[in-house]
Amino acid sequence: MTQVEPISPARRVALAREPGRPGVSGAVEALFTDFFEYRGDRLCADDPAVLAGVALFHGRPVTVLGTRKGAGLEQNLACHFGMPTPEGYRKALRAMDQAEKFGRPILTFVDTPGAYPGLEAEARGQGAAIAACLARMSTLSVPLIAVILGEGGSGGALALAMGNRVLMAENAVYSVLSPEGFASILWKDSSRAEEACGVMKLTAGDLRQLEVIDRVLSEPSGGAQSDPAAFWRTLNAALTEELRAAEKLADPARHRQRRFRAMGNSWLHTGKENA
Repeated sequence: MTQVEPISPARRVALAREPGRPGVSGAVEALFTDFFEYRGDRLCADDPAVLAGVALFHGRPVTVLGTRKGAGLEQNLACHFGMPTPEGYRKALRAMDQAEKFGRPILTFVDTPGAYPGLEAEARGQGAAIAACLARMSTLSVPLIAVILGEGGSGGALALAMGNRVLMAENAVYSVLSPEGFASILWKDSSRAEEACGVMKLTAGDLRQLEVIDRVLSEPSGGAQSDPAAFWRTLNAALTEELRAAEKLADPARHRQRRFRAMGNSWLHTGKENA
């Protein structure tokens, strides 16, 4: 029997960053019907790096949110290569408020290296916009299921990922910063990014073991981009199951708060026992 070579963390980072990797736009097309898109934050502008709207998932009204990198250079530039501005997070917040008002579950799809770091974004309230999303998600009475599709970078990703259940694609990554940033801070050498991938615990397997995520979504050989249709079938089945279970929660807000407050406890206890 041929032995399958394990995929290194650095290789998973490369797969997560593949330009053709399935994103939120593909999810909308493959999984939902009757999608109606929201535009604008009602304060300043529209940010195409965040896709927001309402749709039907197997006939059930839901709110859909996601970060997108765009297809092709023109869209990449318009979406800041998947890095949302404050307007994008305020648009997401607007969608969350409407979901709460009309009792719609929220499904989010994350693929971002992080929030846009430009000076103008900071001047328009980047940190406050992310904080507002986190605060709102912590109190939502409707269930929220988050899916990490590709990159999940820092607070820019967490701003849409505070779910009752967090799912993660097998070759996605989720971390407090990029491997390049990690290497630059820890070793003052960004060229050691591949080494950083091995110590950051950013893969789906690592994060499932640490109970940061709840479920790993298998991908076709070569990554989800090699057979998007197969990956969407896997995600469709998982979301159907997870949404059915989440809708039975007596108090989704309290469940979400307990989940995030307890994060890391089992790892700490294990560490103390092994010390």
